[in-house]
Amino acid sequence: MSARTKARRLALDILFAAELREERPSEVLAQRGRPNQDELSEFGHAVRLIEGVQEHGERIDELLSTYATGWTLDRMPVVDRNILRMGTFELLWVDDVPDGVAVSEAVALATDLSTDESPRFVNGLLSRLQQLKPSLTLET
Repeated sequence: MSARTKARRLALDILFAAELREERPSEVLAQRGRPNQDELSEFGHAVRLIEGVQEHGERIDELLSTYATGWTLDRMPVVDRNILRMGTFELLWVDDVPDGVAVSEAVALATDLSTDESPRFVNGLLSRLQQLKPSLTLET
């Protein structure tokens, strides 16, 4: 498993826990403490994902709500919602991750950690955002 794949899993753990605890992701990250030796290589990217989702969360949720046909954010499983938030952040704000990688990594997380229907749903929604990317207005 690549360092960035591990980073995405670590970031997802923090985002998931933050939502369940109703805390800011940065607070959950701070409570977690320093990374252990095995986590050092992926920690930087995980922090970037956590902080990015937190910083752009309102716009990310707006985009997900707008383009998730037939689904509200509240109806989505918590894990799917956070995978989509992370995937949307990588897709739209992280220039050093190719769009296809952002989508496929999100789908892989959904495959490993969520329902049987989740990979297809995550792929469809992120692919739609990828198509619309040139026309989406994003705050910087």
